Amino acid sequence: MADILRTTAGLGGESEVRRLLRERDWSVSPLGAPDGWPPELATAVSMAFSSAFPMFVAWGPDLRFLYNDAYAPILGDKHPAAFGAPFQLVWAEIWPDLVPIVDRALSNKSAYFEDLPLTMERKGYRERTWFTFSYSPLHDGHGRVVGLYCTVIETTARVQAERRAAFELAVADALRPLASSDDAIRTGCTLLGQELGMARVLYGEVDDRPGTLSMVGDWSRPGFAGVAGHTFSLDAFGPEFARAGRAGELLPLADVRTDPRAAARQGTYLALDVHACLAVPLRQGGRLQAFLVLGLDRPHAWTDAEMALACGTAERIRAAVDLARVQTTLREERDRSRTILDTIAEGFMLLDRDWTVLQINEAGLRIAHMASGAVIGRNHWDVWPEAIDSEAGRMYRRVMRDRTAGTAEYRQRVADGAEIWCEVRAYPTADGGVVSFFRDVTERKAAEDKLRTADRRKDEFLAMLAHELRNPLAPISAAADLLRIGRLDEARVRQSSAIIGRQVRHMTSLVDDLLDVSRVTRGLVTLARAPVAARTIVDEAIEQVRPMFETRRQHLAVAIADPDATVLGDKARLVQVLANLLNNAAKYTPEERRIDVAAGVDAAGGRLLLTVHDDGIGIEPELTGHVFDLFTQAERSVDRAQGGLGLGLALVKNLVELHGGTVACTSPGLGQGSTFEVALPLMAPATRPSSAAAGAGAAAAAVAGGRPLRVLVVDDNVDAAATLGMLLEACGYLVDVEHDSQRALDHARQQRPDVALLDIGLPDMDGNELARRLRADPQTGAIVLVAVTGYGQEQDRRAAFEAGFDHHLVKPVDMDALAALLAGIER
Repeated sequence: MADILRTTAGLGGESEVRRLLRERDWSVSPLGAPDGWPPELATAVSMAFSSAFPMFVAWGPDLRFLYNDAYAPILGDKHPAAFGAPFQLVWAEIWPDLVPIVDRALSNKSAYFEDLPLTMERKGYRERTWFTFSYSPLHDGHGRVVGLYCTVIETTARVQAERRAAFELAVADALRPLASSDDAIRTGCTLLGQELGMARVLYGEVDDRPGTLSMVGDWSRPGFAGVAGHTFSLDAFGPEFARAGRAGELLPLADVRTDPRAAARQGTYLALDVHACLAVPLRQGGRLQAFLVLGLDRPHAWTDAEMALACGTAERIRAAVDLARVQTTLREERDRSRTILDTIAEGFMLLDRDWTVLQINEAGLRIAHMASGAVIGRNHWDVWPEAIDSEAGRMYRRVMRDRTAGTAEYRQRVADGAEIWCEVRAYPTADGGVVSFFRDVTERKAAEDKLRTADRRKDEFLAMLAHELRNPLAPISAAADLLRIGRLDEARVRQSSAIIGRQVRHMTSLVDDLLDVSRVTRGLVTLARAPVAARTIVDEAIEQVRPMFETRRQHLAVAIADPDATVLGDKARLVQVLANLLNNAAKYTPEERRIDVAAGVDAAGGRLLLTVHDDGIGIEPELTGHVFDLFTQAERSVDRAQGGLGLGLALVKNLVELHGGTVACTSPGLGQGSTFEVALPLMAPATRPSSAAAGAGAAAAAVAGGRPLRVLVVDDNVDAAATLGMLLEACGYLVDVEHDSQRALDHARQQRPDVALLDIGLPDMDGNELARRLRADPQTGAIVLVAVTGYGQEQDRRAAFEAGFDHHLVKPVDMDALAALLAGIER
């Protein structure tokens, strides 16, 4: 022992291992050797402690661990506790890898390994390392193997450098042939993610003005949803994320739940299944351009090697993206130039001074419906004799004579007999000929005709509107003059007042029709959907129009084949549809004639059919396809004997289509009556509310020992909340309705509902904040929260789930989906 201490003292002062030996007083049998330190052990320890290379000795039954100063850095945090500890405990995490080597040495055989990979834990986290070492057996005084001696060199830095160089070369080779920036991002992220064993790798581009990060490409391990195409606020990742990026600093987060730089915004990271994050900023010209973000689904301490590899790969991806985009821009410019040339020469023809066609391109032949052999080499006027006296022909001759450019349009008959409109531009050539560019403008001419027709119909409608508004003004003006004279008896005053009242109501009705059709056609009408039976629609529509039928002594025949056939719609609007059709039939059917209204079911198509048939004036066959168009009605009755603006049918069509239905008109001709048929989708069996919804209601009765589910509906739209509440009550649930967030919060604490259906767009406190408060309160934290909202984009769904919602439904709610969801909650 004295020799060992003398040897170690020569290392320059009192070495760490000499101090440890002295502290432990291992001068007599410290390691189980019965006669003290055997010569071979003493020699091995002396060699180890005097060597500048890392060495260790493991001796005795439990292989006690002795090492020199050079080996201490390899141990990291394990030093000095490892000194004299059993080998197996010192390197417990790699012991399974070392057992074959140790067994070989203890079998009296030496072993040599080069760049052996080991996953070690010596700095508070697990890391991948590489070592080159040799193991040799140690013997006691009787020649028995009772330990081993090892010389070791850590080669981690060299191996990682070689691997990094090889990886960067592989990345460069993979990126080099890619012409698409998307492919470059996807390839680079994939290679890096697989190399480092990540959960996901994201490449996002920064827009500083709104402060957003747009994920233009990503890679994720199987089982993780991709996020390419999504945009996040930079603030969503915490203020340090943007600050570090703008400063060009790496942001390594070992655990987003505990790191103060991310803990406040951990929800964003966890929503992406990221527990450990490494953000690599990419700057250009002093401006933050992009981020390469590495994510793991478990805490992880980022090593220098990983950060270096991520930085190098990020720069290569960025360079490949920039190059690909430059190449894409060049290709687009080239293609755009070709497109411009192709557009200019869409129809191209070259004529010599004698009108011989020298050249025509494929587009020109396609427009003319001709083959090149029928055109090239022939005289232009022989090929197109109909053009001689046309505007185009006169323009051609003017260009040839005056040597000035010209333009014309003309109608041309092509080879198959069809007629097209062509726009022709002609320019003189230097050799005395003419070059012509022409294109087919038939569709444009047809569109112009349609616009002129629509404009004419609009003018006719405005004339009719003026007529309709002047009609009531005449009696109003006359009655006002009578009242101004002031010498009327009481009966005449009442009569004048009644005239004014009737005519004002008539004008109000006209204005209401205009506003109603405007709101519907612009999509400003919100339907309050609820189950509506066929009988309800027919009965209430007849009730509205009955006075007009009685006034005209018309007979109304009603036939309802399936009174309980049900549609999901807005009852008031559906009644308005049928009432408009009945009102229309009454107007254009002579007095004392019959009008039929029927309701039936098209079982094959799953539709409710509402039919109105009259024996009235009928419609010309060519007009039946346009009776539902705006500005068309005036053509049906120029004298407007029945009054009104004729907007009712346009309103009918739009309201029916809002309900997912169709409306059609048929008529044998003038004087032979008309038939209007409305087809509306029937409610599915699961939502009428029968089978599934009723079944869900029945199932709900089993909750909590026979109590049905208690559902809280929160929506500031009173009608929408009431309608949904009534529908849920019809399905057997206990329903409470609130329209205010704070009242809903108090109600939830008192009543403890099983499920809460929350609108997101609530005033004062929105649905997401209400959900957060419900989740944070122990009294309401267990409530199943369902977002019922008109916000249905992916970022809206993500925000809802981050706020604590369990489910997300988009308005109008699919009752099948809601019934299934509630039934699943019960189960």
